[in-house]
Amino acid sequence: MQAQTPAPGQPQQHAQQHPIGLYLKVWGLLFVLSTLSYLVDYFHFHGLLRWGLIIVFMLLKAGLIVAVFMHMAWERLALACAILLPPLCLLVLVALMAIEADQKLLTNLTVFR
Repeated sequence: MQAQTPAPGQPQQHAQQHPIGLYLKVWGLLFVLSTLSYLVDYFHFHGLLRWGLIIVFMLLKAGLIVAVFMHMAWERLALACAILLPPLCLLVLVALMAIEADQKLLTNLTVFR
């Protein structure tokens, strides 16, 4: 069998290759972020600072994984929006429910005291 070559005027299809150095740098950065996440517990941070740092490191790691290893950094905007917008909408709804729950709790504490 012969390899088929595209006819003149038709675009050639190339598989996109990413340099291995990019993946190694991202793995290194993920290792550093994981180490920082563990150091939050090692240094006994408490309260809002602890949870804020853990959430920030978690979101940074998730963003790197999605962008590089799931190739979202090289995808079309429409595909990226189709994958990323539904979870963002869910986060907004969860935040609204949390705000409503706090308001309901304060109302109950005020009225039924």
